[in-house]
Amino acid sequence: MKKYAIIIFLLLSTLALSSQPKQELRAVWLTTLEGLDWPSTKGTSASVEQKQKQELCHILDQLKRANVNTILYQARIRGTVTYPSLIEPWDGCISGTFGTAPHYDPLQFAIDEAHKRGMELHAWVVTVPTGKWNSYGAKKLRQAHPELMRRIGEDACMIPEDSRTAEYISSICEEITKRYDVDGIHLDYIRYPETYPLRISRQQARDNITRIVQAINQKVKGLKPWVKLSCSPLGKFDNLTRYQTGGWDAYNKVCQDAQSWLRDGLMDQLYPMMYYDGKHFYPFAADWSEHRYGREIASGLGIYRLIRSEGNWSLDAITRQMYVARDLGLGHCYFRSRFLTNNTKGLYDFVCDFDAFPAVVPPMKVHQPAPQAPTSLQVERTTNGDNLRWSGAVDTSNGNYLTYNVYASTHYPVDINDARNLIAIRQMQQHLSVRRSATDAPLYYVVTAVNRYGIESTSTNTKRLASATYQPASQSELIPNDGYSLQVPDFEKLPQASCFVVYTMPGNMIAQKPLGPVVSVSDLPKGVYELRTLNDKGDTHHVGYFLKK
Repeated sequence: MKKYAIIIFLLLSTLALSSQPKQELRAVWLTTLEGLDWPSTKGTSASVEQKQKQELCHILDQLKRANVNTILYQARIRGTVTYPSLIEPWDGCISGTFGTAPHYDPLQFAIDEAHKRGMELHAWVVTVPTGKWNSYGAKKLRQAHPELMRRIGEDACMIPEDSRTAEYISSICEEITKRYDVDGIHLDYIRYPETYPLRISRQQARDNITRIVQAINQKVKGLKPWVKLSCSPLGKFDNLTRYQTGGWDAYNKVCQDAQSWLRDGLMDQLYPMMYYDGKHFYPFAADWSEHRYGREIASGLGIYRLIRSEGNWSLDAITRQMYVARDLGLGHCYFRSRFLTNNTKGLYDFVCDFDAFPAVVPPMKVHQPAPQAPTSLQVERTTNGDNLRWSGAVDTSNGNYLTYNVYASTHYPVDINDARNLIAIRQMQQHLSVRRSATDAPLYYVVTAVNRYGIESTSTNTKRLASATYQPASQSELIPNDGYSLQVPDFEKLPQASCFVVYTMPGNMIAQKPLGPVVSVSDLPKGVYELRTLNDKGDTHHVGYFLKK
């Protein structure tokens, strides 16, 4: 284990110096069960529902600042739902009463608000379990389909070996896909309950669960082939040569053949629930990485274990996992949203640094052509900033819908493979305003089109735009430096602060520096930056710009 710890330390040391990827799956589970993540208030009055909407917008704003790009929103809970369904009744987490509808559609509202912020929203559907035997959802389901229900102690679940279960669950996924512009369907508990009395072989049980997955895949992809299908298997798939699962794994214990679902194209993504540490995390993360089959896997991080009642983990237990997951080519997904946005043990602060730049969701593994790039990009500079407008992009797939990624850099040509240049992802409109001041170093811009499958076009013709961009600020407007350190002008006159912060020109904070008349810049890449002060209240003050050559 000592050798293993040294390897991890060396990995982290190397990764800390590496650039952040432009493509990475960064997700969060947003739990509506009992309002654990949202909403914190229940009711159907206009004032309560307005608070619910404001709270969700605030959560999404926080997640956007942390550069999360995928929201897994819990749409089906335990035989109950959080949208107006023709199949199942309302859960009580929104209105406060089971079976009572609010005066708005929470799922539609969540989709709209996520898309406004350039984030994907996947409908999270709990599949096999239906809560306690006498719970509201289980009772309703037993009344409608008694032949599909089984009691296990105090709990109720659907019967996986009955083919009608596959039809029923897939009908819920079909309903959501048909009625909503979701980016994905995320399946939870798509497995046998661990206490289920199996009277068949494990292979037969796996075939039963796979049959449900196949039915869902056919319904969803038949309607909208660009909607991603994913699930959250147990965090350890199977025993490894040197590391055992301890009897708690996806393949044997609960009959989830999740890696085969990726291989066979039944799933586009996996979010294994890797709520462990040490030898129970790292070898199994490597195993997931080795069995991606060209598709996407995000390690499900048990950030709830940071709190005292759930393990009281130290922050570095999570941060180490994030570094190693990135090195293995895995994304990351937080369980749950509230523990991230509450900045538990400083996690949110770390994430905002670890994911300082936006990342786009990697494209789906499909045989679809890339869209044609915008053919026209106009940049108008005003006293308040730069106004961008573009047109001419063409969708050549069957999705018939485009979003746009916008890049900016002080260097020409703009490198669209550098995450530091991303200033907007999944932009829905063909225009964007970028706040700038007259003293800001000018930016070059390019825009790419992205189709429903996440496939990106080439960039706009930046050569044509070169004459439309602006001359660099004069050297007298920049804080001089020698590439190693800079002397802060009028340091004694600056407002009270706790530290300096360094921003890229697109507005992303990339470094914090100790407060003092001399600031080290030796660790920064070449480029133009803004130096600001930061106080304990989170307020910043502009100091100046500097160019590191």
